[in-house]
Amino acid sequence: MTDLQSDVLEDEDFDTILSSDIDFSGTLSFEKPFLVRGKLSGEIIAHGLLMVDTEGVVEAHIHAPKVIVRGFVNGNITAADSIELTATGKVTGNINTPILSMEAGSLFNGLCTMDRKALEHESN
Repeated sequence: MTDLQSDVLEDEDFDTILSSDIDFSGTLSFEKPFLVRGKLSGEIIAHGLLMVDTEGVVEAHIHAPKVIVRGFVNGNITAADSIELTATGKVTGNINTPILSMEAGSLFNGLCTMDRKALEHESN
């Protein structure tokens, strides 16, 4: 997993892009970085970076190592590494992650659980 900041990510950094004209419903599972610009509903089980771009709308429960939200997510997010909400990001649902970053202007409605024990184990 790369430690890229969301503002320096380009289309080339993603193996798959769900374009803005796509409306997908179901369970999505992937290994490599994935960018959502369209509408996605159901469940996401990721083993790589998930980014919801500014025009992306996700109504799903998400399990991923790292999630960056620039658009809208309605559903619970569990991220093993981190969750980043940019100034345009909106999340309605519960968050569970050891690291949460929220830029001014982002919106979050739900409960947040941060388990730092996962980070302590990595540093030993």
